[in-house]
Amino acid sequence: MLVKFNFLSQALMEQTNVTMILPSWTLFDSGKGKAESYVPGTKFQVLYLLHGGTGDDSDYIHFSNILRYAEEHKIAVVMPSGHNSSYENEPEHVQPWPHRYWDFVFDELPRVCAAMFPISTKREDTFVAGLSMGSMGAAKWAVYGPERVCAAVLMSGGGMDTNKIMQVVGQYGSEGGGTDFNVDVKGLKAQGFKLIDTDDKLYRTARENVAQGKPLPKLFMTCGGNDFIRIFAHECRDILKGYGYDVFYEEIPGYAHEWDFWDLALRKALDEWLPIRHDVLLPEQACPPTDNKKRGI
Repeated sequence: MLVKFNFLSQALMEQTNVTMILPSWTLFDSGKGKAESYVPGTKFQVLYLLHGGTGDDSDYIHFSNILRYAEEHKIAVVMPSGHNSSYENEPEHVQPWPHRYWDFVFDELPRVCAAMFPISTKREDTFVAGLSMGSMGAAKWAVYGPERVCAAVLMSGGGMDTNKIMQVVGQYGSEGGGTDFNVDVKGLKAQGFKLIDTDDKLYRTARENVAQGKPLPKLFMTCGGNDFIRIFAHECRDILKGYGYDVFYEEIPGYAHEWDFWDLALRKALDEWLPIRHDVLLPEQACPPTDNKKRGI
């Protein structure tokens, strides 16, 4: 079931669009042992899925098979529109109202969805993912809200600085917006260029989470073997692993910064990586699942 809704966001101080997938019953559910989807009180595990730069809430519906994957695995998927914000708050001096994109996606959106839709708010039922710019938002969510999210999928990115990425693109990038160019990492480091600044708030908080014994979300990082951004992903992976985070990393040769790769990553994430139930969450007092054979199906 595809849901599109619009509401007045207090964090953004404007109307905003959200695309959402709520799994519905399919002809194949009974054969796969899936529970009845329409028992009162039923809830779904949820994946907050963040788009990349220049995109919006409709990207994943247009360019991936996420609707089919969500239906198959019985997981709700929430896709907000973050524009080109890097999911960060605008400075307070922006007039008349600053767009607080981080407050919107991290705080307001989950509250609205939990109030209006049948999704679970338990940590073990909550996941976040994103591609490129969206992976940076997903990394922030995992670090700043470890008590709220079980795992994060970072596709073609992670805890990175957009300005530094653009500096590399400007220095080494091919014409026409290609993303499969090579980067002289040794040359950059010889210039004193740090791919990732570990003094940044994100990494300071990541270290503090470990020191304070907070629950650490599992991190699934993946990147195309021909994507220039993989050099940043390698650095992010190694830093977080060094802190004590459980980081799974997979790099697939032949792919660049592209939808064919991100669709493959989404399928793997839901099929293999994420610790999801692959079924609805029935209420404790619910009746046994309906036998579909009695419906004549």
